[in-house]
Amino acid sequence: MSRIPGLRRFFRVERDGAGIQRAVDDELQFHFDMTVRDLMAKGMNADDARREARRRFGDVDVTRSRLSAIDRSVVGRERRAAWWSAFAQDFRYAVRSLRLQPGFAIAVILTLGLGIGANATMFQTVDRLLFRPPAYLATPDRVGRLYLTTSYRGQEFNNSYTGYRPYLDLRENTTSFDAMTPFYASELAVGTGDATREMKIGFGDADFWKMFDIKPVIGRFYTPAEADPQTTAHVVVLSYGFWQTQYGGHQDVLGRQLDIGPAKYTIIGVAPESFSGFSPDPVVAFLSVAGEYGARQTNLKDPWYATYHMQWLEVFARRKPGVSAAQATADLTRAFQISYRKHLADSKGMTPFELARPHAAVGPVLRDRGPNGSTVSKVVVWLMGVAVIVLLIACANVANLLVARALRRRREIAVRIALGVSRARLLTQLTTESMLLAVLAGVAALVIAQAGNGAMMRMLLDQKDGTTSAITDGRLLIVVALLAAAAGLLTGIAPILQTSRGDITSALKSGAREGTVYRSKLRISLLIAQAALSVVLLVGAGLFLQSLANVERIRLGYDVDKLLWVDSNMRGLKTDSATKIALSHQLLAQAKAIPGVQNAALALTVPFWSTWDLGLYVAGIDSVGKLGDFTLQAASPEVFSTVGTRILRGRAFTDDDNTEHAPRVMVVGESMAKTLWPGQDAIGKCVRMNADTMPCHTVIGVAEDIRDGTIDSVALHYYIPIVEYRTSGVGLFVRTRGSPVEQAETVRRMLQKLMPGASYVTVTPMSTIIAPTMRSWKIGATLFTIFGALALVLATIGLYSVIAYNVAQRTHEMGVRVALGAQARDIIGLIVREGLGVVLPGVALGAVIALFAGRWIAPLLFHVSPKDPPVLISVIVALIAVAIAASWMPARRAARVDPNTALRSE
Repeated sequence: MSRIPGLRRFFRVERDGAGIQRAVDDELQFHFDMTVRDLMAKGMNADDARREARRRFGDVDVTRSRLSAIDRSVVGRERRAAWWSAFAQDFRYAVRSLRLQPGFAIAVILTLGLGIGANATMFQTVDRLLFRPPAYLATPDRVGRLYLTTSYRGQEFNNSYTGYRPYLDLRENTTSFDAMTPFYASELAVGTGDATREMKIGFGDADFWKMFDIKPVIGRFYTPAEADPQTTAHVVVLSYGFWQTQYGGHQDVLGRQLDIGPAKYTIIGVAPESFSGFSPDPVVAFLSVAGEYGARQTNLKDPWYATYHMQWLEVFARRKPGVSAAQATADLTRAFQISYRKHLADSKGMTPFELARPHAAVGPVLRDRGPNGSTVSKVVVWLMGVAVIVLLIACANVANLLVARALRRRREIAVRIALGVSRARLLTQLTTESMLLAVLAGVAALVIAQAGNGAMMRMLLDQKDGTTSAITDGRLLIVVALLAAAAGLLTGIAPILQTSRGDITSALKSGAREGTVYRSKLRISLLIAQAALSVVLLVGAGLFLQSLANVERIRLGYDVDKLLWVDSNMRGLKTDSATKIALSHQLLAQAKAIPGVQNAALALTVPFWSTWDLGLYVAGIDSVGKLGDFTLQAASPEVFSTVGTRILRGRAFTDDDNTEHAPRVMVVGESMAKTLWPGQDAIGKCVRMNADTMPCHTVIGVAEDIRDGTIDSVALHYYIPIVEYRTSGVGLFVRTRGSPVEQAETVRRMLQKLMPGASYVTVTPMSTIIAPTMRSWKIGATLFTIFGALALVLATIGLYSVIAYNVAQRTHEMGVRVALGAQARDIIGLIVREGLGVVLPGVALGAVIALFAGRWIAPLLFHVSPKDPPVLISVIVALIAVAIAASWMPARRAARVDPNTALRSE
């Protein structure tokens, strides 16, 4: 048997490199000696036999190297096979143990699933706002959004918007970019007749398609010639989604006509699925900027593409390979300074070059990563951190459950160790079990993330389409996998530490009859951490709820809940002034006659959407403009009763004021009155508009202030009769008796009947217009509350489980106490005090953390201090109440224990 080559290698135990080499040398020496012995048996002397054996063996070093390599390969296969065999055993053991305790498994999976799912949901939002480049963007690391910075009154303003003429200046005077394109997306009417709806359209230039690695699904994209501003090429590329929903995905769509804005466009192609250019929102079609020339109306003497006065475009550029961001920024700044000087020559009222200090920069392609990032993105980033805290609380809770389970299995584990099972193998089994639970929790998290992402995008970020599937999102799958792995390791460490510290002898001897209860300081520490983190989240929730309450309590100066804004769009229809006036009064009369409408009024502007300003001149004031920005509202006499703005002094307009030859009158806001005439009565004062030679507008009333543009400041606002703006496009405020959202479609259909040709009306609830200004506080209040409530539930469950487990382990002790005369209130008080003893240190630690972190969250709050005492006290009281409630039920059970049963229990 020993003569079989290589057989000894399968029985050796050495596994390291030195051991393998020793084994190979022993093997070679063994075979050499056996060969010499055989040759000597055939009659050779010892020396001749050794020489013959060396000849037969050849180069020993080569043979040694070959055998060593074979051995290492065999050892590697053996190790892998052993590892997979052990893993399979551990996996089967974990599955069997969890099947025996389905309630425990479900509790762990749901707890971790909620924690991981919350993080996955927030990651999708943060990824979309701050990290995920636009779909199909080629070389995203070299593409950026251009920011043009100027100073005004000593303050710098970063502007990402510019006009087509400045864009041409930038393109012509830079050498650092191989592609540059303007882009913007706006709502335009799509379709004809009653089916006309405003939809988002994307606009680009000749280099737009070069920025992306795409090909049309069918047809083609528009060409540089068709994107030339001086052409009249009216061609359109449809989005994939619009092609599918409106045309059924038919190939014969090419060549058809589609009404967009005031013109008809020929469909020439379909963009790939999910492509929306640089727009964060889905768009239905793509036009060239030149293709929209007929849709954009201007009163300028110069063509729109040759003027500096229109600024509505954002510019994106791709750096040439090898050009750094600093080089591109310097190059862009020089070009912008050239453009600014040209603009100065064209507009004498601009800030002088030396004071404006124009410079430019290539910023991130995603707006929320740039200098003009929204408050929503800042709140969402904070909420990402909050979601991490929720996951930590969930991990602490699961770790507590696993530790409790390990304590219950303490004697079993001690027996297995006594029988020869290594601690390393036991720890591997525990780790496998925790990782299996984490993987299952990751699957549950994907389901939660899918639902959560849809709710986030639709309800909080106002995105109705374009939700990414959690299952097909590779970036999200990687994040969930990493979070699940981290959660598995974190939750597995606690029972591993608990198991590794155990003393075998004491564990084998332990029993309830002896009155010994194994107390886990680790479980108590985890509960303290849960309580502290819960305090932090609940304080954040309280602060954002208080902020939202403060925002909603603010009097805006008009009623939002019952108000609709109706805008009419003539869609390029050429009409004279008299026709426009007649149509506006027909719309007003029709609106008042609609059932469910309480009142209506014509108006020039709408708060938070549009403003109008003119030069004002007041006797005794050198420059009214230096006192602030004064905004104008031209409206019919019903405007104050319709929108709900109160007249504080004097009177409102009447029909007599709204005639062509009536004396000019004006109603001013209270802050405007105080600014222009401090300490005086504004009634009867004279204000001239446009020039100091114009007739007086006599102030006849003072109205309450309105908020327009920002929630936290009032506007310097004034009103004049609509008759003075006969030729300007006006809209309607409509006050409804019921819900304006429900009335909106009825109002639209009734007014659309009066619109001539392809013109149309849009109806928007005022609450929809105001909503974006409150979105950041609503997001913060909603998600902080959800996460805080989730953390509170998890902490309550964790505290209850620990106390209930400890009480169950102390049954014998409680029986002794009752037998010795302890009353029920004594037992209850003892256990409740122990519960409070765990929670109070956590509450104190959490309060300190919340106060320390408050300075960073302060800019996101509204009229509330991050150290607000009522919020902090409420959270502390709530946590103490939760601790008492979680302790009360186990305490009541302990108080009702039968001494005879307890003393006989083991």
